[in-house]
Amino acid sequence: MTAKIRLFLDLPLAQGQSVELSRDHAHYLFGVMRLGVGAQVLVFDGVHGEFLAQVTNAGKRGGTLEVLQNTKPLKMPPDLWLVFAPIKKARTDFIVEKAAEMGAARILPMQTEFTNAGRIQRERLQAHAIEAAEQCGGTFVPEVTEMLRFDRLLAQWDSTRRIMFCDEATADDSPTPFSGGAGPWAIFIGPEGGFSAAERTKLRAMECAHVAQLGPRILRADTAVVAAMTLWQSAIGDWT
Repeated sequence: MTAKIRLFLDLPLAQGQSVELSRDHAHYLFGVMRLGVGAQVLVFDGVHGEFLAQVTNAGKRGGTLEVLQNTKPLKMPPDLWLVFAPIKKARTDFIVEKAAEMGAARILPMQTEFTNAGRIQRERLQAHAIEAAEQCGGTFVPEVTEMLRFDRLLAQWDSTRRIMFCDEATADDSPTPFSGGAGPWAIFIGPEGGFSAAERTKLRAMECAHVAQLGPRILRADTAVVAAMTLWQSAIGDWT
């Protein structure tokens, strides 16, 4: 029977290795999914690809897996960052999940002038990124960073990483924001109130920033993330 359960394990994996499960993983496998000794699962570590593993010990508070064989090599996503202003809790969770599923290499929460969220729970958002990778068959988990202020983020920005600046108020004269083709990119999505006039001015002054409009209607921030990543992936990402 083909293993259907996938787990991300935050430790280096290799064929023949014995892995001690955490209490949470043991509870999920043996308490929730009702697996027992001999059951097989798929595991990945974000570095060495995916492996088939077999349960060799199952307990209420722990357990052991034996790593049997490599089943899928590591597949890195394109060098695409998602930079977004956090919104309401459930919608922020959605943004992180979809960004991980759609191939973001890094997820950066950003505090703008109109950002309502004063803080984030980075560990919780990272857990959502892990769950998304587990469910979509990915072998890589994007890092979710701590939230940075807009000005500080731009002050330390590497100009070799181009920016797809999604602005509902303006659009670039060029038919596509992807001039220069593939390479390091970042998508910038503003908060529910949009970017401020000062923030728009700063972004438009950056040579590496390319303004994009996501259609004739104003989108919610979480919808805009999906739309922008779809456009980028379809144009120059790994969907082409």
